[in-house]
Amino acid sequence: MALTQERKQQLIDEHKTHESDTGSPEVQVAILTENIRSLTDHLRTHKKDHHSRRGLLKMVGQRRKLLAYVKNKDVKRYSVLIEKLGLRR
Repeated sequence: MALTQERKQQLIDEHKTHESDTGSPEVQVAILTENIRSLTDHLRTHKKDHHSRRGLLKMVGQRRKLLAYVKNKDVKRYSVLIEKLGLRR
């Protein structure tokens, strides 16, 4: 269910804004999106896992806040990010 170290590094490499970037909003949104997709798949089979569902809702809220931040800073960066990640907005 959790991201492997290799997959996380791959996401960081795909979305980093400069060479030593590991925590920009783009990277954080990409990692959260991957976790959300994984947890959504888990909850499809385990419908009564309410503890994981709460974690999922917290992640969705965090991603939403980060996307709002990016949108307020630079709309072009925001549109590129949601296009790259395949999010509906």
